[in-house]
Amino acid sequence: MFSPRLRLVTVGAVALIFVAAFENLAVTTVMPVISAELDGASLYAVAFAGPLAVSVLGMVVAGMWADRSGPRVPLYASVALFVIGLLVAGTATAMGAVVAGRLVHGLGGGALTVSLYVVVGRIYPAALQPKIFGMFGAAWVVPALVGPFVAGVLGQTVGWRWVFLGVAVLTVGAAALVVPAMRSAAGVGTDAGDRPSWSVPRILWSLLLAAAVLVLSVATELEGAAVYLLGGVAFVAALVALRPLLPRRALRAGRGLPSVVLMRMLLAGGYFSAEIYLPYFLTDARGLSPALAGLALTVAGVAWGLSSVLQGQVADRLAAGTSLRIGSAAVCLAIGAVVGTAVFGLPTWVAIAGWAVSGFGMGMCYPRLSVLVLGYSEPGNQGFNSAALNIADATGPAMALSVAGALFQTTGAFAAVFALALAVALGALAVSGRTGARQAEPAGASLAP
Repeated sequence: MFSPRLRLVTVGAVALIFVAAFENLAVTTVMPVISAELDGASLYAVAFAGPLAVSVLGMVVAGMWADRSGPRVPLYASVALFVIGLLVAGTATAMGAVVAGRLVHGLGGGALTVSLYVVVGRIYPAALQPKIFGMFGAAWVVPALVGPFVAGVLGQTVGWRWVFLGVAVLTVGAAALVVPAMRSAAGVGTDAGDRPSWSVPRILWSLLLAAAVLVLSVATELEGAAVYLLGGVAFVAALVALRPLLPRRALRAGRGLPSVVLMRMLLAGGYFSAEIYLPYFLTDARGLSPALAGLALTVAGVAWGLSSVLQGQVADRLAAGTSLRIGSAAVCLAIGAVVGTAVFGLPTWVAIAGWAVSGFGMGMCYPRLSVLVLGYSEPGNQGFNSAALNIADATGPAMALSVAGALFQTTGAFAAVFALALAVALGALAVSGRTGARQAEPAGASLAP
């Protein structure tokens, strides 16, 4: 990965993931300060749900663009949108402008992730792909440790605006390192007839999915029957819109690539729906301080990063299917420990220690799923398949959290939320046996069904 040909793109790509991770954690830390200063409580939820929703559109467009002409131009465009959004948010004088900047940068962020996946597929040989995806996971470790603290210091000293503006500067520097390698990421062909056409219906479906994800994200803010009515309609709309954006038979767990994408959606849905409510449970039901409750997330983040590196080192000795089964079983075990803590009153340390195991499991699964998607892809559909994987990554948690929010609002029971997360994660474990990993991995080439 650090040979003369790959050195700059490796450092630049990992740096882009690093700054995106830092921005994600830092903005979460300073958003209460921003909301208080700009009187933006009414737009607080939208400031987080909006970027997630519009990222789906960015993923789809970047995927089609990369399949037509290679990842170079979509990568540049996504970085530009990401930076412009940060600048708009960092110079905002009203909460509405902050949200607008977040929407632009969310659009760029979704496109950036897909573009980087295609870069990996075009530039890195198959043997190195598990390692670079492992480094992507490890790039979250330092932000998880210091991101919230640095953001807090900036917010209390030079001001919250420099969280956005500082990340914008870092993003430009990281992107500059990738530019020299982009000539290696060739397009699909020179003739227009060789290139996949733009699909207007897919763009429209992505708009519908983005709207459904946004509604799902804010539906739990309502009260009474409106939660179930609006949430139910949005949930069904999301499923309908998902179908043409994912590989065929993905929602039916078809063997091979469809199950890889479905597993990512279920695994993300189970893990993140539990993680969002875990600090709430530890502070509200167990009386821990926010700092101690956050320790569980920090430990899991470090475990995720370290296991991501580990799986990259043993990728040639540990079959992908085995890694996926071990990782998804670890996530289920960890969520089970949290369920046991909530239901049977087990000691608090059981939930915290268990959550470290969940980070290990996610680190074992995420890079392998990314590698499998590229292994099942041809150059002409790497963008589509990478976009599908990242769409699953975004919509899985959004849909699971919408149901979890409705359950919590109705029952007020943390156990119900964690039981739902466990059921979704068990679905991922069941699907792991249908990924066809043992056949796909050794070839390192396209084995699309």
